[in-house]
Amino acid sequence: MSLFQLIGTLELGLIYSLVGMGAYLSFRILNFPDMTVDGSYVLGAAVYAACVSLLDLHPFVATINAAIAGACAGACTALLSTRLKMLNLLAGILTMTALYSINLRIMGRPNLALLDNDTVFSLWFSGAPKILPLTLIVAIIVIALWLFLKTQIGLALRSTGNNPRMSRAQGINDKNMIVIGICIANAIVSLAGALYAQYSGFADINLGIGTIVTGLAALIIGEALFAHAKVLHALLACVGGAVIFYMVTAFALNSNSFGLQTSDQKLITALFMAFAMGLPRIKAYFKNTKKGDTL
Repeated sequence: MSLFQLIGTLELGLIYSLVGMGAYLSFRILNFPDMTVDGSYVLGAAVYAACVSLLDLHPFVATINAAIAGACAGACTALLSTRLKMLNLLAGILTMTALYSINLRIMGRPNLALLDNDTVFSLWFSGAPKILPLTLIVAIIVIALWLFLKTQIGLALRSTGNNPRMSRAQGINDKNMIVIGICIANAIVSLAGALYAQYSGFADINLGIGTIVTGLAALIIGEALFAHAKVLHALLACVGGAVIFYMVTAFALNSNSFGLQTSDQKLITALFMAFAMGLPRIKAYFKNTKKGDTL
């Protein structure tokens, strides 16, 4: 793997680490299996592309708009679940399905090219490698989330996901907490979609296929390798998990000995996720075996 490929892999890992953080908020903090991610990721890219290429807005404003749009998508899922009493999984699937048509409406076509438009990378860090602004953005999100989850609302979110009944007994409105948490999670995912559109130079209606799987892979790999109860360490584990996932995937695809093609990426993702999910059991098995040998 060349240095150029290595840097590109790290950049993709940083972008998708935001998806992992969104999955961490919904799946771990709130215990809410949110399937909106596949749609809200494309929504972020679509809103950014439409704002920049069709409305000629500043890239920074377009990126903020993309995050706000993602929060609105998350609100739809959360309201379907909390107000209409739908299953969490079904609420996310319905919103994700609706977002396909909404994203097409926003862009007006299946894809939009952004190669001639400015980005937050080119305006703020002209001439610098994209990995520098991406690292800064991810660091800001990690610190902001860490500080937010230490506030009163953040603690209420964590309490709602951990024990909803006890939270209600303490006077916490668990329904509002779910809405807030899912909005924030999808805003971060849409931000990742907007950053990817700027990074790749296009927005496409099919960008979101498998996004939730990639986000969960980053989350699970990070937890398996860097397991820790503290929130800051869990957020950093999402970053590390995403980077490791893309490093392993790139190595496998670029290695001639495996005979893999680009179309095999989803297969690699599934196998790597299965390995990461089984890693704690594998560790426990070898630990118990070693204890048995010493006895």
